[in-house]
Amino acid sequence: MSVAPQSYQQGYSGFAKSLHWIVALLVLTTIPVGVAMGQIEKAPFNLFNFHKSLGVLILILMTIRLIYRLMHGAPPEPYIPVFYQIAGSITHWALYVLLIITPISGAIANMYYGAPTPFFGLFEVPPFFTKNEDTANFIFARHRWLGFTVGALVCMHIGAGLFHYFIRKDGVLQRMLPGS
Repeated sequence: MSVAPQSYQQGYSGFAKSLHWIVALLVLTTIPVGVAMGQIEKAPFNLFNFHKSLGVLILILMTIRLIYRLMHGAPPEPYIPVFYQIAGSITHWALYVLLIITPISGAIANMYYGAPTPFFGLFEVPPFFTKNEDTANFIFARHRWLGFTVGALVCMHIGAGLFHYFIRKDGVLQRMLPGS
C-alpha cells in the first residue's frame, strides 16, 4: 500500500473549511432535533421552529458552499486508490445534493401544511401553496427518509475521515482540519 507522507498539507481554503464545519455542526444538531420531534408526542412548538430554522440556515450555507466549490474546485488529493476517490466523490456530491433537497422538501411540506417557515424569529417565509395536509404528510414522509439518508451518509463520511486519519495516514482528513 502506497500512501502519502503525513506531511501532506495541500488543503481547502479557510472559507471552505469554515463552511464545512459550520454545516457539519448544524447537521449534527438538526438530525437529533428532527428525531426528537418525531418521538415526542406533544413536542414543543419551539423545537419545530428550531428545526425549521436550522434547515433554512443549512440550505443557505449549502447553496453558498456549492457555488464556492463549483467556482474554486477542491485542492489536489494525496495519492489514494481510485476506489477511495470514487467513493469519496459520490459521497460528497450525494451530501451536497441531499443537504439542499432535504431542507427544501421540509419547507415545501411545511407550506402545504399551511405553516410559515421561520428563521430564528428574525423572519418567516409565508406558505405559498394552498393548504393540503395529505400532500404535506406525503412530502414530510419523504423528508424524514431524506433526513435518515443524510444521517447515514454523515456517519459514512465521519467513518471514512477517521479511517484515512488513523488507518491509512494519507493526509485526506488533514485537508479539511482547521489550522492545517
